[in-house]
Amino acid sequence: MSEEATRSPEFVQSLERGLAVIRAFDGEHPQLTLSEVARRTGLTRAAARRFLLTLVELGYVHTDGRLFSLRARILELGYAYLSSLSLPEVAQRHMEALVARVHESCSVSVLDGDQVVYVARVPTKRIMTVGISVGTRFPAYATSMGRVLLAAQPVDWLDDYLATAQLRPLTRRTVTDPAKLRAVLTKIAAQGYAIVDQELEEGLRSVAAPIHGENGSVIAAVNVSAHATRGSFEMIRRELLPPLLAAAKRIEEDIRGGLSRSPTADGLGLSSA
Repeated sequence: MSEEATRSPEFVQSLERGLAVIRAFDGEHPQLTLSEVARRTGLTRAAARRFLLTLVELGYVHTDGRLFSLRARILELGYAYLSSLSLPEVAQRHMEALVARVHESCSVSVLDGDQVVYVARVPTKRIMTVGISVGTRFPAYATSMGRVLLAAQPVDWLDDYLATAQLRPLTRRTVTDPAKLRAVLTKIAAQGYAIVDQELEEGLRSVAAPIHGENGSVIAAVNVSAHATRGSFEMIRRELLPPLLAAAKRIEEDIRGGLSRSPTADGLGLSSA
């Protein structure tokens, strides 16, 4: 008896096909053409095109007109995204060790368009005004992780971002001038980390480092955040940055060691939006 014959009358084949299109993308195939999606799913080109364009319109897939790739909004579908990414599971124990050492909250995020999306978090018991959990989004330009991720983007992508992004002042310290932000991002790219001093919220400082995938591209960022009363900008650099960089390196070592099927940045929709 065929598989189709055993399916219940309530089985929705169009949903099955839509999920098959999503599953066509993986770590080895972060970007696919329409023909490749059709071939990998067994769908006709016309059917594959309809599913892909629907996913694009819903914000789950990005396309440059020829290539298609998943966007981080797939996170909204739940564990399927997290298990394919595997980054939260890989990072968790290193984040917990870091929090135990520095006694400050730690997070991991990816870039989705002009926002960072939190995919893992280990909080401390201290209460901050900013409420953060997995799935939380913040504007990239005002966050340490966002700036690390922006600094890793191709020049053309960054040019478009700076030309179109709405850089609103979230505090009196927020950098809102595109030229100044570009200079900040250039410095971050050179030094390999970002420190943001009360630009997202008054009283909140954070330091972030990039997480590189197997191919060397930046696939995510990890940060430590602290209340401004806990120490100066220099204290952040002196006491929080070194253990943060060490934790980022250990996460990368686990990724290279095969503990994560981490897709490339393009596969997450990080390099274009």
